[in-house]
Amino acid sequence: MINKIISFSINNKFIVGLLIVALIGTGIWSMATINLGSVPDITNNQVQVITVAPNLGTEDIEQFVTYPVELAMANLPDVVELRSVSRFGLSVVTIVFEDKAGTYLPRQLVQEKLAEVSEEIPEGFGKPFMAPITTGLGEIFQYTLKVKDGYEDQYDAMELRTIQDWIVKRQMALVSGVVEVNAFGGYVKQYEVAINPDRLKSFGITMGQVFEALKSNNANTGGAYIEKNHQANFIRGEGLARSLEDLENTVVESASGTPVLVRDLADKVGYGNQIRYGAFTQDGHETVGGQILMLKGQSASNVIKNVESRLNEIQKSLPEGVYIEPFLSRSELIGRTTSTVEKNLIEGSLIVIFVLVLLLGSLRGGLITASVIPLSLLFAFILMKQFGVWANLMSLGAIDFGIIVDGAVIIVEGMVLHIHQRMKKSNKPVDQAEMDEMAYESGSTMMNSAFFGQLIILIVFTPILFLTGVEGKMFRPMAFTFGFAVLGAIILCLTYVPMVSSLFLKPFKNQKHWFARFENSIDRFSDKIIAALNRVYKPLLSFALRFKAGVVIGAVALLLVAGFIFSNMGGEFIPKFDEGDIAMQALIKPGSSLSESIEASKKLQNIITKFPEVKTMISRIGVAEIPTDPMPMDIADSYVILEKDKSKWTSAESKEELIEKIKEKISVIPGVNFVFTQPVELRFNELLTGVREDVAIKIYGEDLNVLSEKSLEMAAIIQTVQGAGDVRAEATSGLPQMTVVYNRPKMAQYGVTVDKLNDYVSAAFAGETASVIFEGEKRFDVVIRLAKEFRQDINSLKNLYIDLPNGNQVPLKEVADISYKPGPMQISRDNTYRRISVGVNVRGRDVKSMVEEIQQKLDAQLNLPPGYYITYGGSFENLQRATDRLMIVVPIALFLIFILLYFALNSFSQSLMIYMAVPLAAIGGVFALWIRGMPFSISAGVGFIVLFGVAVLNGLVLINKFNELKEKGMTNIRDRIYEATHERLRPILLTATAAIMGFIPMAISTSGGAEVQRPLATVVIGGLLTATLLTLVVIPVLYNWLEARKERKGNGNDPSYINKSTTVVVLLLSLGGFLTSNSVNAQEATLTQTITIEQAIDLAKKNYPSLKESQAFIEREQAMKGTSFDLGNTQIFTGKEEIGNNLPGVQTTIGLQQQNIDLLSGFSKSKFYKQRVLLGEKFYALSEQQLVRNVMQAYDQINYNKAQLRFAEQLDSVYNNFKTAAELRFDTGETGKLEFIAASSEYQQIQVLRQQAYDDIEIAKRALKQYLGIDQEIETVGGTYEPLNYMSVLDSKSLANNPLLQYSMQNAEVSKANVGVEKSQFLPKFNLTYGRQIVDDVSGFNTYQAGISIPLWFFPQKARVKAAKADAMVAENQYLEQKAITESRISQLLKSLEKTQKTLDYYQEGALLLAEEQISTAELASKEGEIDYVNYITILNSAIRIKQNHLQFINQYNQQAIELQYQLGNL
Repeated sequence: MINKIISFSINNKFIVGLLIVALIGTGIWSMATINLGSVPDITNNQVQVITVAPNLGTEDIEQFVTYPVELAMANLPDVVELRSVSRFGLSVVTIVFEDKAGTYLPRQLVQEKLAEVSEEIPEGFGKPFMAPITTGLGEIFQYTLKVKDGYEDQYDAMELRTIQDWIVKRQMALVSGVVEVNAFGGYVKQYEVAINPDRLKSFGITMGQVFEALKSNNANTGGAYIEKNHQANFIRGEGLARSLEDLENTVVESASGTPVLVRDLADKVGYGNQIRYGAFTQDGHETVGGQILMLKGQSASNVIKNVESRLNEIQKSLPEGVYIEPFLSRSELIGRTTSTVEKNLIEGSLIVIFVLVLLLGSLRGGLITASVIPLSLLFAFILMKQFGVWANLMSLGAIDFGIIVDGAVIIVEGMVLHIHQRMKKSNKPVDQAEMDEMAYESGSTMMNSAFFGQLIILIVFTPILFLTGVEGKMFRPMAFTFGFAVLGAIILCLTYVPMVSSLFLKPFKNQKHWFARFENSIDRFSDKIIAALNRVYKPLLSFALRFKAGVVIGAVALLLVAGFIFSNMGGEFIPKFDEGDIAMQALIKPGSSLSESIEASKKLQNIITKFPEVKTMISRIGVAEIPTDPMPMDIADSYVILEKDKSKWTSAESKEELIEKIKEKISVIPGVNFVFTQPVELRFNELLTGVREDVAIKIYGEDLNVLSEKSLEMAAIIQTVQGAGDVRAEATSGLPQMTVVYNRPKMAQYGVTVDKLNDYVSAAFAGETASVIFEGEKRFDVVIRLAKEFRQDINSLKNLYIDLPNGNQVPLKEVADISYKPGPMQISRDNTYRRISVGVNVRGRDVKSMVEEIQQKLDAQLNLPPGYYITYGGSFENLQRATDRLMIVVPIALFLIFILLYFALNSFSQSLMIYMAVPLAAIGGVFALWIRGMPFSISAGVGFIVLFGVAVLNGLVLINKFNELKEKGMTNIRDRIYEATHERLRPILLTATAAIMGFIPMAISTSGGAEVQRPLATVVIGGLLTATLLTLVVIPVLYNWLEARKERKGNGNDPSYINKSTTVVVLLLSLGGFLTSNSVNAQEATLTQTITIEQAIDLAKKNYPSLKESQAFIEREQAMKGTSFDLGNTQIFTGKEEIGNNLPGVQTTIGLQQQNIDLLSGFSKSKFYKQRVLLGEKFYALSEQQLVRNVMQAYDQINYNKAQLRFAEQLDSVYNNFKTAAELRFDTGETGKLEFIAASSEYQQIQVLRQQAYDDIEIAKRALKQYLGIDQEIETVGGTYEPLNYMSVLDSKSLANNPLLQYSMQNAEVSKANVGVEKSQFLPKFNLTYGRQIVDDVSGFNTYQAGISIPLWFFPQKARVKAAKADAMVAENQYLEQKAITESRISQLLKSLEKTQKTLDYYQEGALLLAEEQISTAELASKEGEIDYVNYITILNSAIRIKQNHLQFINQYNQQAIELQYQLGNL
């Protein structure tokens, strides 16, 4: 198939050219229109349900809002996790769904549940709604509204917020891809009626009356229309208040004919503002800002372009002096990560092109190979566009063009080699037909290695696609993109590369042309480089082939060292990605007011903005308009926007150093703690785990006080751990509250209700919306509340006057106890369980070792009450889950690699040999991480997966060359190794160097986003260095070892050959597993046990599972005998039967009924189960006889192999003497070298015979240990190996005792008994009933009933009887068939034994004696010089064959005798 595609491409160049043009056009379009981002969106699939109830306390929110919402959502399909936060006035419930559920179905399900939940939440406790459809990457654009110099007096914070809400937000919401515009800071404008309670009291008017007056005097109406003068004149009543004057002049009531107006009761009717729970400051000033939230799944780059375009239009509609200034745009991050990817790809491709040209020795060949780079990338863009894979740092960041062009390198290098060989043979010009032929030959020859190599790369990425969770979203795009690029490269190597090579690699007719001379100079320089490398490599290879054991031991030692380093390396989830800016949390004293937080934030900004590296600093305090982030007023999220041009940095050289200096400067601010992170990372952490720090240690329990106390203890312990930074226990208590506890007896005395009192408290202080006023299209609430001077302290609350039903008023303190009581600030819950978290950021240490140390310290020092427990979340949880997944994924990847290697080579031993590259590559990967001081991360883990795929390619190329030379007739193994390594050194170094160089820019890059790529590139570079070096050394050594053994045996397909010759390979591969564990378990040594044949049989009967299985079968059937006689079901009942005519009727007080009593069929069933028990006993006897036979045959096989070993050791002595004598004669010049070589060869064959005997003994022992069920080393009783004397003790030659025949006979009896069981189903069953009755209220009556059940419809049962008879007939015929087989088998065995006995008699009576005499006579004659070495060897070999044949016939006799005893049932 591959050859046909290559041939078609070469013969149809125009068609292939058109396809390439189409690829370029489609690829460029896909690249221009593909979704572009910075990093993959790792946010889980979640829906947030928000409920705002500004006047409710934390515990009320939890009980009345959060809990009902959680309970309703818990049973939705595909829900993974429930998290909630309850704060004063706010509930946020986060429902995490499976990713497979999609985006809109979960929201639909949640919306349906919210409709039900809303009815359960009391009125006035808020209405739950869903947060916008966005993710952690959804905050794409943030801005502030600023005032130009000179206009500061015209626009205050309220005016700016009105501009934001009614101009900016309205126009921005229409932008495609924008799901919400969230506003921060300023004051939400309201029309405020500030009531003076003293005036209310003087007029005798209640606050409720004022409220009703405002509500009822602010409305429009209509009155249909009147027809006049052929027109319809519509009637419209205008009663809406339009101004402050309208509100002031609203009549509340008329007192003695004098109207009381609102202005008479209020200190102020003017502009006010909504109670604030958040604020926004920038560079030391309070201001107004906005946040653009992107719709989930949209392209950030496209949406930002739309937003920026709309901002320019909005700017024109803003009032004079106001302008919008962005401070955080995701486009900057996208630009920096895209720049990083572009830089790495361009630099990597240029380095690869340089290496290709240099090592190929052909400028045109290098450029042809390099042209695969952009074409495969365009192919990848096409598939990325089709499959919805985004272009970002992770999807494009791991592409190594050196790996992608591997196939093209091999083909073009083969083509260049063909051309060189052709030019050496003849100077005749090469025509196009000959070029086509050479292109086809090189392509078809080399593509086998290239195709399978690239297929291995493609397959090795497949397991990454099965990663789930955060790591799946992070690395699956990488697997897709790399796979698309490699797939494109495979297609191009089959079509484009052979076609272009045949066109453009044609040798120049005029070798004096400047380009020809230039290319020849490159060729000569390349040859010099390869020659120099060969001069270094050849002695190294010779040394390795001379000291094979040392090389293998050295590789094993390196692997063990790498494993030790790896086990102590530590781990982190993913290296921190530098976003370029700083996110800082300022944690002010819990319970601090908004004003206090704003002042603290301003002080911070004034200090931090003095750093020249800081462009601006913005702080968000408390919650925004849409509170997706439930922050209290004592926490400020600050974004420190840094100067991206590092050349302008003067006070610090790195971001870490800048953070340390900022910490030092702001430490002077008392009572404020700080946590430093990054904007996107902050949002990701919060959305994924509910905690903003890197690691979340959560403690679960019921009592908030206990949780708070233990969390502080945890924080104190964690602060002692090195590397634990920004340790913060979640603040849950200490919220200052003025608590109003109603006195119910007093309330009853005055006749007021809790509802009325609550309404007064809420309206007086929080305010109550009475109506609205429109200013054009703008809409503002009219709010009634007490004047500011009456809302100052606890006395204002105590002296709040309450209207009584009788028209009088009393202060609130008369009906309630009012005092200061601290309350819970926040209640967090995970999966409906209360919890408190301690957040920790990792500083200068890997997360794995830090959390392990934290776990150890908490286990040792923290005592938890019963029912309280701790979990570890955040990046550590992600690391654990991803590591567990990799423990499954990596073995799958390794297995797939091996399967492909086996398909490519059709050789198990050679596949194992190439597989050696995997542990050898792991050595370099581990050392590279260690040298660069990097812990193991999931990035590094993916790097190892990539590395294992790439590492085997060079071995595949080398082994293919070995096999090719062998097929051509090169029989000398060393010559084959030297020739193959010399010829394939260039492509091996070319592919490895190209792959390494392609990753170099990624490994050393310091630009934005390179942190995630560096571990991956480091692992691949380090691993390829060691894999290439050790592949060129270790694989030739192993190949020499395997092939030498294979040739000595002369039988490469002998299983023992594979078992012995791959010992070293298996050893190294098993040691490779050392890297996946943290310790190596030493194997306990066991003593060898010598056992007799009788002991072996007893052990087997005791331990072998099949006998236990047979015994269990017997016990089961014996238990089933108890089911033969069935008395049916017992029913106890009561009931009443009404007769009518107002008579009491018949009542059964208690009744007892026995149904389906089956006594008659019990005898048949009993007989059936008795036969089943006998069948089990026969099965046990059969299993026992088979086990004894197997043990005896295995025991005899060991003794046979021992006899072979003794004979080999005897021959070793004989041939050693012969070799020594031949060497002496050769040294003295008596004979030529040929005799010495022949003696050495014969001696080596005896060594092979000894080794084979050793291995065969071990194999036979393992077989015996399998039957004995033990792991201990065993030894059989030694002695002379002789025929077993079984024929003299043969009990009988009758086959009646054959265990298999007896089992078949009993099976027939069971089938017959089953016929009786089926027939018994025709017999009747009985029913009995007894009842105690009361008739017409008179007791003492009894009722009796007996019945019989007869199967009148007997056709189904008749069919079952017929089927049972057929089964019995089948069983009977099976018995007869088995009997015939057994008779034939016994007859054959008897005849074979008789034949073998005759042969043994021949050997013992004559042949063995002659063989001994041959050996002794030949030795004597050789010493005397009477016979030459040829005759000596011939005589010895003849005697050896006689002795070996004798042992083989003894073994054959014993095996047949044991089998005969088994067939006769005599074991």
